[in-house]
Amino acid sequence: MRNLKERALLEFKTFLGIFLYLWVVFALLSIHESIIRAQHNLDFTAHTLAIINAFVLAKILLVGEYLHLGAGFNEKPLVYPVLYKSLVFSIFLTGFHVAERMIVGMMRGKSFAESFSVIGGGRLESILSIGALMFVMLIPFFAFRELGRMIGEEKLRALIYGPKTKAGGETHQSTGSETEGGKPLAK
Repeated sequence: MRNLKERALLEFKTFLGIFLYLWVVFALLSIHESIIRAQHNLDFTAHTLAIINAFVLAKILLVGEYLHLGAGFNEKPLVYPVLYKSLVFSIFLTGFHVAERMIVGMMRGKSFAESFSVIGGGRLESILSIGALMFVMLIPFFAFRELGRMIGEEKLRALIYGPKTKAGGETHQSTGSETEGGKPLAK
């Protein structure tokens, strides 16, 4: 039972991390879209969709990972799996983004063509630019994920945030190789 709880907590933390990353990305895209449209007020519908998109696409990302989408190049240098996964998932997520916009448009009583025209004016270049943005924004996400896979999640966390400590415990872990003036430090 404890392993199930630990696994559920780990899965929730993983999902939460993906959700927060995607929410920031989609919120920034919504702000960018608001600026491009020269709106004087923020479009809160777009920002609400950013939260919904982040939630749905975080789950889709997890499902894609469980299906081993983009699993190629895992034995190659880090740059290859990062770029490959960013490409595969950007295509995957862009497809879901387009489908989501189509569904929302049709739920609002628009036709298929009207719903499609909402996505960057219905131009293929716009959809490709969404995919390109998604690709670039996923690179740091997968870089951290792959680095964690290669060196271990705990070690990566310790490198970024510092090692975990108990309350009142020492924050620096001695490796035994510290020296002062060429002599080992006393312990």
